[in-house]
Amino acid sequence: MSSSFLSASEAARRLGVSAKALRLYEQRGLLAPVRSAAGWRAYGPDEMGRAGEIVALRALGLSLAQVARVLQGDPQGLEPALAAHQAALEGRLRQLAGTIERVHGLRDDLARGRAPTAGELAGLLSPPGSGIAFDLPWPWGGERFELGPVRPLTYIIGPLGSGKTRLALRLAEMLPGATFLGLDRLDDSGAAVKARLDADPDLRARIDQTLAWLVEDGAMASDALVALLAGLEAAGPVVVDMVEQGLDQPTQEALIAHLRRRGPDSRPLFLMTRSCAILDLAAVGPDEAILLCPANHSPPVCVAPYPGAPGYEAVATCLATPEVRERLSRGPATS
Repeated sequence: MSSSFLSASEAARRLGVSAKALRLYEQRGLLAPVRSAAGWRAYGPDEMGRAGEIVALRALGLSLAQVARVLQGDPQGLEPALAAHQAALEGRLRQLAGTIERVHGLRDDLARGRAPTAGELAGLLSPPGSGIAFDLPWPWGGERFELGPVRPLTYIIGPLGSGKTRLALRLAEMLPGATFLGLDRLDDSGAAVKARLDADPDLRARIDQTLAWLVEDGAMASDALVALLAGLEAAGPVVVDMVEQGLDQPTQEALIAHLRRRGPDSRPLFLMTRSCAILDLAAVGPDEAILLCPANHSPPVCVAPYPGAPGYEAVATCLATPEVRERLSRGPATS
C-alpha cells in the first residue's frame, strides 16, 4: 500500500474525529475506504477529501441523511441547519465579546496599579458562565464541591456504588430551575409522557420534529426515546439518569450528535452514562465536561478527555459498549 494511504486511526487523527465515526460514515454509504492486502481499511487522497467534506458538513449541524443529500447535490433541509449554525456562531461571538470585555477591565486595573490575580488571568481561558458550589451528600460526608463554569454538556460517570446517582440528584436540587429525569420515565411504556404529549400539541410537534431528525441519522423510534426527548424539553437544566437506557447503539450515536449541535449558549444537560456510544472520549469538545465519581468515594473530579490526564483511565474503564450495557442490565445469566 502506498505511503499516501493512511490507516483508520491515522486518518481519524488528521480529521479530528474518532475511528468509530469513520466506520459510521462507511456503514451509511458515505465513505468507501480501500482495503489493504491484509484486509485493513486504508484512506488515500480521494477518501480523505471525501471524509473531510463529511466532517465539515457534520460540523455545520447536518444529519447523516442530509450529508448524503448534499453530497448528491440535493440542498433539501439546509436552511434549518444553516440557521442553527448561525445561532451557534452568534453565541460564540457573545462569549468572545464577554472575554474581550474582561481583558479590557483587567488592563484598566493594571493601568491603575492593580495587578490581576492568577485566578482572573486563568479565567480568561474559560468561557464566561456561572458555576455552582454545594456540600456533597453521603457518602462524601459534606465535603465542599465546586463546578464552574457549567458547560452545555456534562457527563457524570463512575463505577457501581460510587455515588453518581446521589451526585446527580444533588445537582438537580442545587441548579436553579433544574429537572431530574429518572428511569421512571420508562414506566408503563412511557404512558405519562404520551398523556403529556396528547395534552400539548406544541410539545408533540417539537418532539416529532426532533424524532424525525434522529431517525434520519440512524436512530430507532421507541417509547424510551420519546420519553427522553420529552424530558429534555424542560425549560431549565436537566439531569438525566442513565441517558442510554432503552436505546440501541445507532440511537445513542444519533442522540449525542444531536445534543452536541445545540451550541455554547444551550441549557446545561447533565448526562449520567456508562456507554462509550454516549461518551466517546475521542469526540469530547470544548463545550463538554466529564465528572468522575471515584470508586473510593473521593470527591467527584473533572477529568480531561485525553490519555494521561488524571482520572482518564478510570473513566475509560467505566465505559462499555451498548451491547455490554444491555447484557449487564439484564443481570447474570441463569442456568
